[in-house]
Amino acid sequence: MRLVALSTALTLSLASTALADDPVRIGVLVTLSGPPAVLGEHARDGVLLAEKALGGKVGGREVEIIVVDDEGKPDVAAQKARELVESDGADFVIGPTFSNIMTAIAAPVTQGGAILVSPNAGPSNFAGKDCNPDIFVASYQNDQMPQVLAEHMNRQGIANVYLLAPNYQAGQDSLNGFKAAYKGEVAGELFVPLGQLDFSAELAQIAATQPAAVYAFMPGGMGVNLVKQWGQAGLSSIPLMSAFTVDETTLPAEQDAALDMLTGSNWAPDLDTPGNAEFVASFRQDYGRVPSIYAMAAYDALMLIDSAVKAAGTEDRDALRAALKAADFPSLRGEFAFSTNNFPVQDFYLTKAIKDDEGNYRTSVVEKVFTAAADSYVGECPMK
Repeated sequence: MRLVALSTALTLSLASTALADDPVRIGVLVTLSGPPAVLGEHARDGVLLAEKALGGKVGGREVEIIVVDDEGKPDVAAQKARELVESDGADFVIGPTFSNIMTAIAAPVTQGGAILVSPNAGPSNFAGKDCNPDIFVASYQNDQMPQVLAEHMNRQGIANVYLLAPNYQAGQDSLNGFKAAYKGEVAGELFVPLGQLDFSAELAQIAATQPAAVYAFMPGGMGVNLVKQWGQAGLSSIPLMSAFTVDETTLPAEQDAALDMLTGSNWAPDLDTPGNAEFVASFRQDYGRVPSIYAMAAYDALMLIDSAVKAAGTEDRDALRAALKAADFPSLRGEFAFSTNNFPVQDFYLTKAIKDDEGNYRTSVVEKVFTAAADSYVGECPMK
């Protein structure tokens, strides 16, 4: 009996050692096709830069990073998420770019036994009633960036505003978040199909209404076209303020048409936090462009995973969840923590588009608007 007990203990010990020596497998599932591809490219490159900074290891273990294009299609994304978890054995999936894709991949990833870490999408349902112990959002909740602009408009006494967004989860969250914080009158509200590039009809309605300001959420190529068409439509006298419309993924195409436009963010390339200047310099050196919030949050996502694997390994799921929740890593944003719903508590800033001394179009911090802000859905989350 003693020999059997010793043999069993040795077998378990060897199995545990083997698991601990296995590489950490991480899927990166982002949009790399079509007009929004640049957002996914920034996220992918942020992960790869973090891997390089960690010496090719995560939590002290070898790492395998598997990059997959979700093609911006929920059904394709769901299938590829299953393949990452069931065929490739991913321990974690970093993704996605868009909120409608997150809805599609959440179950395949988490029910398949992996942990989902979002570097961008932050739908309201996952912050509230559908919160999940195996979903961590390393970016923000969709309502929060627009609330920065709403608060700025409140402080400026802007009496009315016209709202514009694509008709999908993040667009709906964006306008709902703005309206929840804005104290003035909504002069008009328009949803457009996701991916629309011609805004002539919408701009004509705005011109006819003549609001005091416009708030828009138009990511990727949608934002580029909106900003370019804004001036062409003779609307330059009406302030266009936005989230995910004027940033480092769109400014290289928008250029002077976007200068001085205001946006809400949780980060900017010139944010004065430990390690941020080094991150920006390394990203520019390796990829030849200024990083965006998509790159920053994806970089942070891998650093978060590294801190958790280092503290808890990957075998004990409860210990791993607790280590992720602790967020014991140096975020490029500075102070960073998780609420009980696994969404961030962080600072938010008013930023504006500039052309810096080196000729780069990028965003720059104007002022801090919210300090250590949690999202408004955390109370609906049943996790404690």
